[in-house]
Amino acid sequence: MFSFYSHFKRKRNFAGLKDETYKFLFEEDKSDEFVVFDTETTGLNPKVDDILSIGAVKIKDNKILTSQTFEVYVKNTKEISSKSIEIHGIRTCDLKNAKKSDEAIKEFLHFIGSRRLVGYYLEFDVSMINKYTLPMLGIKLPNKMIEVSELYYDAQITTIPQGNIDLRFDTMLKKYNIPNMGIHNAVNDAVMTGMIFLKLQNAR
Repeated sequence: MFSFYSHFKRKRNFAGLKDETYKFLFEEDKSDEFVVFDTETTGLNPKVDDILSIGAVKIKDNKILTSQTFEVYVKNTKEISSKSIEIHGIRTCDLKNAKKSDEAIKEFLHFIGSRRLVGYYLEFDVSMINKYTLPMLGIKLPNKMIEVSELYYDAQITTIPQGNIDLRFDTMLKKYNIPNMGIHNAVNDAVMTGMIFLKLQNAR
């Protein structure tokens, strides 16, 4: 039932594709790679907020391919709240040489291809990307998604069956002795999320 529904959703999504040059997103991935990605945004509401930057890194053969990182800053016309700046440190003046949103999103799509996507609270980041891909290409991201907080929950619930699982990012870093890279930006967050993902994969 679920697989049929997923297939139907994917088929309907593909039917909406406006630009055939992006049908590679729906093709079978043969790279055996994952892409971990993160976005920095003007806020936490995909309906009204915009992407300021996207960071991503590839994983293959149990290794983070740090030589293949992706980072792009996106032009923004809205005011960036002081609360957002406190989190990611991106100010309007930092976006002086940023790319237009369509260009930035297209570069990101070529980077990820049809690879499996990994993230921490990935649903939000995917919703932000879809905000741009829907009007531009007529589709949502069709890639398979892996949520690290779900993997972490599944790993911990076996040892604390009636416990309250702490899913905070810093908690997971400490649990697996992963160093906090300090500067909060999309690339660093993607790399740290990738490290958590590998720890969880190897613990299976």
